[in-house]
Amino acid sequence: MIASLAGLLAQVETDRCVIDVNGVGYLVFASTRTLSALPQPPELAKVLVETVVREDAILLYGFASAAEREWFRTLTAIQGVGAKVALGLLSTLSPSELIAAIASGDKASLTRAPGVGGRLADRLLTELRAKAAKMPAGGGGTATAAIIAQGDAAGSVETDALLALAGLGFRRIEAWPIVTRLIAEKGKDVTLDVVIRESLRELAK
Repeated sequence: MIASLAGLLAQVETDRCVIDVNGVGYLVFASTRTLSALPQPPELAKVLVETVVREDAILLYGFASAAEREWFRTLTAIQGVGAKVALGLLSTLSPSELIAAIASGDKASLTRAPGVGGRLADRLLTELRAKAAKMPAGGGGTATAAIIAQGDAAGSVETDALLALAGLGFRRIEAWPIVTRLIAEKGKDVTLDVVIRESLRELAK
C-alpha cells in the first residue's frame, strides 16, 4: 500500500492531481482543501495517501493533513458514504468544522456537501456523534475538542441561544463553539441574556 507520495506536482484539476515520482505519474484524487494547499506546478509536493483497492482499479486519495485522512477513513466506513461523498464533505468542511457540525447537530452544514441529502446527514449525525470528540481536528483542534467534551450540561440555555442567534442570521456551526464556551465559562451563573449578548459581541468581530 502507498502511504504517501513526494515528487514533482505535474498537474492539478478540479478533484485530482498528478504527482511525478521518478518519472512515474501517480493520479491522486483529493478534496479542494488539499488541492488548494499544494504548490503551483511544476514544484515539489507531498501528500499523505489512502490506497483503495477495488476489483477494477487501485485508487489513490491524497490529503494535506493526517486529520483529513483520518476523517476520510471514518466517513467512508459509514453506509452510503463513498470516496466521492467523503471528499465532498472534506471540501465543504474542515476537520474542525466537521467536529463542530456533528457535535452540535448541524444538519444544514452537512447537507451543503455535494451528495449529502437529509437522510444521509441524519445518519452521519447519529453514527458520528459519539466519535466526534475523539476525532482529529487539525489546526486549532484542541479548543474544539475541549468544547465538545463539555457536553449538554446547560442544554436549555444552549438550545435557546442557538435558536435566537439563528433567527438573527448566524449559522449554527459558527455560533455553537462560542455559545458552549461561554456557558462553560459562566458555570452556574449562566443566563440566556448574557450568552446571547456576549455571543453577538464575538460574532460581530
